[in-house]
Amino acid sequence: MPSRTNSSGEGTTDSIYPKGDDLPNRVAQANEAVTDVAHAAVERVAQIKDKASDVARAAVERIDGSRSMTADGLASAASTLHGQADRFPGGEKMTGIAHTAADRLSTTADYVRTHDVDRMLTDVKTLVKNNPGPSLLVAAVFGFLVGRTIARD
Repeated sequence: MPSRTNSSGEGTTDSIYPKGDDLPNRVAQANEAVTDVAHAAVERVAQIKDKASDVARAAVERIDGSRSMTADGLASAASTLHGQADRFPGGEKMTGIAHTAADRLSTTADYVRTHDVDRMLTDVKTLVKNNPGPSLLVAAVFGFLVGRTIARD
């Protein structure tokens, strides 16, 4: 163990390191401090996780609460489109396209009305998993449109 020398060059008994008897106490104190910090970190992570769960739950409840209103809006749009389809220019072809779009809006309204958010998310995951290419294309187009909208503001 290194020792210091005094001004006369003689060695002293004072060590630059803690005495051997203090070492186990210091190690125990360091272990206790690390354990306290780890427990505090675990508690903080648990709090953050709980807050994230609360936010997600509130979002799902908000979406579930507006499902009926959204479905009613889609059904109303489908009804209006069916009613106006014969007035569109372009003849039978355009009328057929309008009725098809109205039918799909009506089907979507029924789907939104009868499925909760968890089921919709499961269906979207399955759709993306089964059709990755088109899903990426739709996501890219959506991202581009959102980016353009944000850039304009």
